[in-house]
Amino acid sequence: MSAPRLWAPILAVLHGILWLASADRHVFPSAGILFVHELDRAYFLKAFPSNNGDARNDPVTFHAKLQDFPDLPRWLRYTQRSPYKNGYLYGSPLATDIGMQVIEVTAYNRYTYETVNETINFNIDSALDIQMPYIVEFLVKNHNVEEILPPDSQQRFRLSLDSLWILAQHNIINITSALDRGGRVPLPIGDRKEGVYVKVGSDVPFPDCLEAAHSQKNLERCSLGAQPALPCYDTFAMVQFRIDWCNITLDNLTGILPVETPLTPGDGVMEAGSEFNPPIESPKERDFLTDYLITLLVPLLLALLLALILSYIMCCRREGVDKRDAKTSDIQMLHHHTIHANTEELREMARGRDVPRPLSTLPMFNVRTGERRSPMPQHRDSARVPLIMAQK
Repeated sequence: MSAPRLWAPILAVLHGILWLASADRHVFPSAGILFVHELDRAYFLKAFPSNNGDARNDPVTFHAKLQDFPDLPRWLRYTQRSPYKNGYLYGSPLATDIGMQVIEVTAYNRYTYETVNETINFNIDSALDIQMPYIVEFLVKNHNVEEILPPDSQQRFRLSLDSLWILAQHNIINITSALDRGGRVPLPIGDRKEGVYVKVGSDVPFPDCLEAAHSQKNLERCSLGAQPALPCYDTFAMVQFRIDWCNITLDNLTGILPVETPLTPGDGVMEAGSEFNPPIESPKERDFLTDYLITLLVPLLLALLLALILSYIMCCRREGVDKRDAKTSDIQMLHHHTIHANTEELREMARGRDVPRPLSTLPMFNVRTGERRSPMPQHRDSARVPLIMAQK
């Protein structure tokens, strides 16, 4: 066996050990801002032991889940168009998700059935200090969700928004596929797309163009199936984003977001000679005697009442105690005794008679012949009788 063949398994094992040692990654999402992590197929293809450094294009799929759980956290989603495309983990964490979340990703090679695991540590930070109460959501009709997730595509969308929203600091808050909002899967005709909702937040009020999209005139045009007449209609068309201007949502949260008052930190040192006096107020004592008595006495009184009713029924309403019931019972017993005595008397009279029983009462009496056997002829099997005797 040649030397390269001997070293190939050893190199594959060493490659796997090095992969496991460097498989953990650390990412840093921010609450309230879109985060996208790309799962690169080429990066995982190099980790499969059967690759051996070859430039292969095997189909690869991914499965991601929260550590010790079967699914992803509610804010994180996964998408991959085909096994020959990269996968994406994307979403916008909330303030309640701040902290560390460990995501386990398993890559499957659909040709060799090999798997490679990777651990991604999501260190979710708090939101930015700048509040963005002006939120607008666009519907991009000519894109799928994985086409807007790459950084260059998001940058082109921001540049178009800069020309519309001048002197505004804005961030993409979230990206959602139209299929997740109840949209229909498009027909495979003319390269139709699913559509993507892009939500953007800013610290500057809405421009006049976006405000005009919700005017009464433009709403009537949208109800007739026509796009509204807006001066910024072609703003996103230059970068190949076709916006549905009839499906724009504007949210002004200036009166909803709380105003944070700056805290004045102290030195943390008590003055000389002072004492710490904790609050001496204690909660009012509650008297539980009434509750205790109600809890015990009410069931006992009900049980006693039911016992009295049952005792009255069993002891005072017995059959035969009432005079009318006793009289009725005596009449029934006398009637039964009379019938029994008359029956016995008739039987004694029948035994003393010397007259023979009528023939009609015999079980085998023949009225026509008077015989005491069955009047039905006895059938003989003619098959067992000789033919000549049968004729006689």
